[in-house]
Amino acid sequence: MKIIENLKEAEKNSKKRKFKQTWDLIINLKNIDLNRPENRFNGNVILPNEIGKDIKICIIADSPIKEAKELGVKILSKEDIKKMKKKEMKSLASQYDYFLGEVSLMPFIGKSLGPLLGPRGKMPKPFPPNADIKKLIMLGKKNFNVNVKTPVIQGAVGTEDMKHEEIEENIKTVLDFVTKNLQKGNKQIKNVFIKLTMGKPVKIEVK
Repeated sequence: MKIIENLKEAEKNSKKRKFKQTWDLIINLKNIDLNRPENRFNGNVILPNEIGKDIKICIIADSPIKEAKELGVKILSKEDIKKMKKKEMKSLASQYDYFLGEVSLMPFIGKSLGPLLGPRGKMPKPFPPNADIKKLIMLGKKNFNVNVKTPVIQGAVGTEDMKHEEIEENIKTVLDFVTKNLQKGNKQIKNVFIKLTMGKPVKIEVK
């Protein structure tokens, strides 16, 4: 794969904008029957490098978490979740990209939010008492969510101010995860594209 060459080509195909553009990865699948549950999969892929864009993280915990407040991360308690209506829960599941859950609350989270978070590939990462919350939050900022319900996987792998080598590492990590979870590996990948937010897609060769 000549990913760095593809990135340079994509930059040529995109005009400079007044905002920081995101690198979007698009993976199109083929020969996969998504009506069969065994062919559907999802997961949080922790990339080698931060994505650079704002990742919205929510922590569900009853214990006080000072670090989360300092880093501006949303914190919800068990009681907060109990008070939510179905519509509010759906909004929560859509609004946030990455969830962390206090290990003692995971059975409750699974029962109350699991039906909404599970299909989106957003089930919270459980954390024990005295966990390094700051480290877990930083990992969340490297998250790429894979949710195969349709034959298209799409998401941000970085921003235009990052080094090409960092974007390349992130792309390879996502492709490795997807390939390993496909029954026939890369034979079920139709094509892969990379693009900047306002730019034209450039095809990446996958061997």
